[in-house]
Amino acid sequence: MVVLTVPGFVTWSAVYADRHQWLVSGRAVLGVVLGVSLLYLLVIAIHHLWKTNRLNYFELYVDPVLDRFKLPAAELEDRLDMNRTALRRVNALTPVSLREQRGMYREELAEVIENYQAESRKYRRVHNGLQSLIMVGSTTITTVAALDAKEWTWQTIMVIALGFCVTLASTFTGYYKYRERSYFLQQTADAIEEEANAIALGVGEYGVFGEDEQDQALAKFTQRVESLRNEQRRRQQQLDQPAEHAPVQGSSGV
Repeated sequence: MVVLTVPGFVTWSAVYADRHQWLVSGRAVLGVVLGVSLLYLLVIAIHHLWKTNRLNYFELYVDPVLDRFKLPAAELEDRLDMNRTALRRVNALTPVSLREQRGMYREELAEVIENYQAESRKYRRVHNGLQSLIMVGSTTITTVAALDAKEWTWQTIMVIALGFCVTLASTFTGYYKYRERSYFLQQTADAIEEEANAIALGVGEYGVFGEDEQDQALAKFTQRVESLRNEQRRRQQQLDQPAEHAPVQGSSGV
């Protein structure tokens, strides 16, 4: 509805430019439709965030932020220095084996990965928003440029409105590559399902493992599934890059 309202505003303004009453009435109706559509999109976005537990950010971080602003900056810096000094003293007095250090390093990697993923999602949202604005703006400019018609008929209005929608849809489809993403995701899902069925039924490459060799079978299963997931991540990265720099490969790599 939001996409259809934009050419509706343009065509209505062009057709009834010399009729003020009709112009105002049409704009009012289209404005109401646009407002309801935007409100509907906002409700869907909030519902999605609620379902994916993204709104837990407010529950987890509001109280610490409020406590931070209750204290002066000098006191916060003093507390931070004291905590760092205590941590260094504990680390110096506590012997840690190489195995424990590697274990702690492995546990710390989870936070590093989460930070990288959060930064990646943030920049991707900004980029997709700006790119969508560019595509909608360029399509709107092309549509407005086509309004220089001598005679306005319903055929002309329909051609302009449908041209706007088709151009916008083709632009989004070509940039975001929905078909390719769906194909590769389904391909990876089928490959993982095939591996799961093979290890559950003891067929294929898992048929050589006996009842007392389930650990080896699970290790092989984990290795193959991780290989499939890594291949899917590489495909996703290739799809996010410009086509001239990263052509998409169709092989599964396993």
